[in-house]
Amino acid sequence: MTLDAKSEPKSTFASEESAPVARGSKKDIKLEVDKYLEALVKLDGSDLHLKVDQPPYMRVKGSLQPLKAPPIGQEKMKELCLPMLDDRQLKILDDEGGADFAYTALVGDTRWRFRVNLLYQQGSLGMVARKVNNTIPDFEGLYLPGSIERLCTLDQGMVLLAGVTGSGKSTTIGSMLNYINRNYRKHILTLEDPVEFVFTEDKCLINQREVGTDVKNFEIGMKHAVREDPDIILVGELRDTETFKTAIHAAETGHLVYGTIHASNAPSTITRILDLFPQEEHAAIRSAMAFNMKGIVAQKLLKSIKEGVSRVPSVELMFFDVLVRKYILEEQEHMLADHIRKSVRDGMQDFTMSLKNLIDQGLIDRQAALDIAPNREALQMALKGIG
Repeated sequence: MTLDAKSEPKSTFASEESAPVARGSKKDIKLEVDKYLEALVKLDGSDLHLKVDQPPYMRVKGSLQPLKAPPIGQEKMKELCLPMLDDRQLKILDDEGGADFAYTALVGDTRWRFRVNLLYQQGSLGMVARKVNNTIPDFEGLYLPGSIERLCTLDQGMVLLAGVTGSGKSTTIGSMLNYINRNYRKHILTLEDPVEFVFTEDKCLINQREVGTDVKNFEIGMKHAVREDPDIILVGELRDTETFKTAIHAAETGHLVYGTIHASNAPSTITRILDLFPQEEHAAIRSAMAFNMKGIVAQKLLKSIKEGVSRVPSVELMFFDVLVRKYILEEQEHMLADHIRKSVRDGMQDFTMSLKNLIDQGLIDRQAALDIAPNREALQMALKGIG
């Protein structure tokens, strides 16, 4: 299947995630690559892929599809991609073979923001750009469970969003921060690499710092953060021991910290964090998690069958109540999944419950849900009203 700019499918849930001007370009000066980014916006795609000797590809409704355009040669690829970079980013690309940055293109009268990765593969330059939605939908617009609101009303602690790349974690966090922005007078500080959603201040004071541009690195940014009187800190991805220790320390000292992590579900997030540390530190890390973490939201994006809705998240939600803390402290993570299933009245839900709700709302296909269900038999029983 090929795409042209005449077809315009609708999208509700961003793939991760109104902004400063593009890197390496002057305000309102268009680069040649912008024509492909404009097409991505018009087709309501989530990602643009440029590879040498291939036509441009776009991901629309979760599927990669080629544009009706000729293949891109080696020199043309450099002409398209390199003008997007400033001197610092060019050096990173040369030194590391890849570079991440935010870029803004003007489409009509609207500025659209993209999270861009340039990469070398087999000696050839390539690009992947992810569109960041200009507007941040509320929980209902993203079809998130209503109980997630509870994780926005906290005064301190840590909240993690778990999922694979492209599961919509950034969009969910953006929605949660925007809820706080609309309802509370607080100081929100973000440390991002790169900045994705750019917030419009409502009731909150919001400072967004981009690692590599506004601050040298994450460690320095967090050292500064505790002196900047934040109520809420977004730390981005927890990818190593130092990041997690710094983030959990911020939660211990009275801040509300949001972060993301690559994990398949809520219980496995605990194991994923422990795997970052040597065995002799596990007891201390378990204690830090049990007494400072407030909730884990794990999600997966699914194709929707509802008109006007591109994709929707299946969400597992675990709050840190007395039993969750007990199981973590006593090394009984295997008990967490069953506890989530039994805690529906407390606002928790597992993927089985989430899939059933999405089917009942006419948002996803029943067979597709059964195919991706972590526990197919449990979902079949739930759909029959058993359990």
